[in-house]
Amino acid sequence: MGRQTISVHHVRAVLAGVRRGGGDVVALLQAARIPPLLLGDDRARVTAAQFARLFRALYRSTQDEFLGLAGAPSRPGTFAMMCYASLGCRDLGAAIERGTAFYRLFPGGPDLGLEVRAGQARFLVRSGPAGDEERFLSECLLCIWHRLCSWLIGRRIPLAGAGFAYPAPPHREEYEALFGCPVRFGEPATAAVFDARWLAAPLVRDEAGLEEMLRRVPFDLLGRPEYGTTVAEQVRRSLAGQLRHAPRLPSLGEVAALLAVSPATLRRRLRAEGTSYQELKDQVRRDAAIAGLVEGGEPIADLAARLGFSEDTAFHRAFRRWTGTTPGAYRIASGG
Repeated sequence: MGRQTISVHHVRAVLAGVRRGGGDVVALLQAARIPPLLLGDDRARVTAAQFARLFRALYRSTQDEFLGLAGAPSRPGTFAMMCYASLGCRDLGAAIERGTAFYRLFPGGPDLGLEVRAGQARFLVRSGPAGDEERFLSECLLCIWHRLCSWLIGRRIPLAGAGFAYPAPPHREEYEALFGCPVRFGEPATAAVFDARWLAAPLVRDEAGLEEMLRRVPFDLLGRPEYGTTVAEQVRRSLAGQLRHAPRLPSLGEVAALLAVSPATLRRRLRAEGTSYQELKDQVRRDAAIAGLVEGGEPIADLAARLGFSEDTAFHRAFRRWTGTTPGAYRIASGG
């Protein structure tokens, strides 16, 4: 409980390649236990477990590591061989150069690159599909490469920013949580930016560690880890942790005390990050409610009480506001 859920936009996006190729989208959604009707509701969300099942079903169906989203397929095992080729490099900069050179051997694949300028390194996805939903591939590549690089050196590389070569989408608030840094849209290129000094970091992983990591890809590299680098992440983690132990979320003042700041300071910092305590509380409750309905079998009244709602009707109103439907309808549609 408390794990962040995933916008239906990403479900639509990851299916775009199969849909374009005439594949059976409904069968894939059913295999993932995602109700097909959710695709028509912009407010809908799915659990991480549902999304992982969909990803696995797509991988089996397409036999393509890019899931049909690139100009040409990437055969299973390509990413693993790139990792093995990069593992013996002297430092991170050399590993990135070797990895991007590896992918340039395959026509029609993504054009990846590294630029260093004025003390900053930029990992770029220079080209990609132009369609709105297909941009998911570029976003996945930025996530995977950032987290792979951090894994290779055994330390999380803090991003100074991430930019995207297209207008801000309706779900833009998802991006800062995904990348853990400020994001900008309408940029000249899609890129993740970090301090160039990280390029000199030595690689600390061996083949045994790589084999273990490869058994968990792409889910570990595509997940949304809470690094605690923003105030919003710290607040969300505190709220989710509290919800696991008691059916009452702490007040803003109680969370401020945990973070050793005043309530006014906490409000100001959250406002600077484009959110509020109430929004974060709603997100934590929403995600826990969706997970409970999809993955658990407890009565809805018990779930409402566990999430801190004093009345069933209050839970129903909140859930409809979050998702556009009722808890009962959501559970039936999800097969929960």
